[in-house]
Order: sequence, then structure tokens, then C-alpha cells
Amino acid sequence: MTVQTDSGKIIRRITFLGLMTALTLILHAMGAFVKLGAFSISPVLVPIALGAIVCGPIGGAWLGGVSAVYILLTGQAALFLGINAVGTVITVLLKGILCGAVSGWIYKALEKKNELLAVTIASVACPIVNTGIFFIGCLVFFLPTLSAEAGDTNVILYILTAYIGGNFFFELVVNLVFCPVIGRLVKLIPYKKGRFFK
Repeated sequence: MTVQTDSGKIIRRITFLGLMTALTLILHAMGAFVKLGAFSISPVLVPIALGAIVCGPIGGAWLGGVSAVYILLTGQAALFLGINAVGTVITVLLKGILCGAVSGWIYKALEKKNELLAVTIASVACPIVNTGIFFIGCLVFFLPTLSAEAGDTNVILYILTAYIGGNFFFELVVNLVFCPVIGRLVKLIPYKKGRFFK
């Protein structure tokens, strides 16, 4: 009976992760039609955060990695690929994988103290890590090009306003709005405890 119960839990967890993977891809595809400056915007970080919360850091890293690969394969990072292909691949993969993994780690560290706080901080961490790594990638791999684009403007301010600002706030607000929903969903998932993806 225990073996059947454990295998049933594993199947449900894998199924949940599969659903979050599909949702991540669907939201990316839909977001391709909505642009904010040079970038597509979509609530794709919501399923990544939810997957990280339910399936742990490895599940979050998987979903973030799927998101990153989608961005690279569909040409959404073409602007940067033309400047520095290796830097673009490193930046996109790191920001995707780490935003999911860090959300999972944060939730895991805080869930026993206060579940709502854990869900909120994990959900907010997702866009912060995603955008923070993108910003670092801009400084490490694309600074000469971005400095030339900025002209007389401060390059840091230029990156924040031209490449980060609106997109970051959209992602942050969407994750904050969906936090209560995510919190309720987490409480409805009986197999969350003792996760398979730790």
C-alpha cells in the first residue's frame, strides 16, 4: 500500500510539473504578441514560481530552464545574440534557472514559519532574481554596446529605463497579484509535503 501511495504521489507531482511546463510555454507563446519596448511581456513567471513552491528548487529550476530555452529558440533574445551570443546564452539560462531555483529555496526555508509569507517572498523573488541576473549580464557582456546606445545618458540609468523598468514592474505586480491565489492553490495540494523534487 505504501509503495502504491508513494508512486501515486510521484505521478501526481510529475503531472503537476508537466502542467506547469505546458503553461509556461503557452504563456510565452501568448506573450510574443504583447511587447513592451524590445521585450515580450507575459505572466510566465507565475507558473515558474508556483512550480518552485510546489515542486521545490529543482522543479523551479526546470521550469525556469524551459522558459530560457524557449526564449533562445524563438529568437526573443535575437537583439542580444547579435552582439554576444555566448553572453546571451549564459545570461538567459542563468536568469531562468536561478529565478525558479531561488524561489524554491526561499519557500522551502520559510514554509514552516509562515506559509503565506513564504509564498509571497518566493513569488516576489522570482522576478527580482530574473531581472537582477539580466542586469548583471548587461554589465558583464553588453556594456560597450549599451554605453554607445546610451550616448550622453548614464549607462546604468539607460539599462534600467530602456531594458528593465516596465517589464520588471509588470512581472512583479503580476506575481504579487497572484500570490493569494498561489497560496490557496498550495494549500489544496495534498502531496506538497515531502516533495519528490527537493
